[in-house]
Amino acid sequence: MGIINYATFIIASFLFIISPGIDTVFILNKSIAQGRKSGIYATLGITTGVLVHTTLAAFGLSLILAQSAMAFSIIKYAGAAYLIGMGITKLFTGGNMIKQDGQTPLVSTRKTYVSAVFTNVLNPKVAIFFLAFFPQFIQPAYIHNARPFIFLGITYAVMGLLWLLVLTFFAGSFSVKLKNSPLIGTWLNKFSAIAFVLMGIKIAFTKR
Repeated sequence: MGIINYATFIIASFLFIISPGIDTVFILNKSIAQGRKSGIYATLGITTGVLVHTTLAAFGLSLILAQSAMAFSIIKYAGAAYLIGMGITKLFTGGNMIKQDGQTPLVSTRKTYVSAVFTNVLNPKVAIFFLAFFPQFIQPAYIHNARPFIFLGITYAVMGLLWLLVLTFFAGSFSVKLKNSPLIGTWLNKFSAIAFVLMGIKIAFTKR
């Protein structure tokens, strides 16, 4: 496969994965606000986004983002606009995000999955990170081969999936406790809306 220092890759990946970031905030938000089911769909969406970035890195498409300021800016501002738009919509929609019956409608879980995918895919820093991180564990002779990138990407995705599921089940327990408190649910809605806006602003000011 052309992979070197795989054990080191596992350790380094784990440290990166557990570091708080946009994905972590997104998962915690969905899990606490809408319960474990929504958190699981969000986790699957984030994992799908990671696999998309893996594919882009494997076939060299991420290199375009690394070398083209215009391409990087387009993806960056698209991601920022998406997150800020979600935050503003949630802020003006208002209401209690905690479902009184503890369940999340199917349409909501689908939207959660899609939102998670776009949140990850439209973050250009993830693409640049993969492009810079993975080659350190690939033999030079295999650097232009897609297979080692895909293998490392799948490894990273599986580790991320497991970690985010742990966060989902931990945070989801709070949803059960808070679902009967309308006041807390309303404030949680406002907090999550502001969190999305701040994440969007953070991406907008991201530099290559």
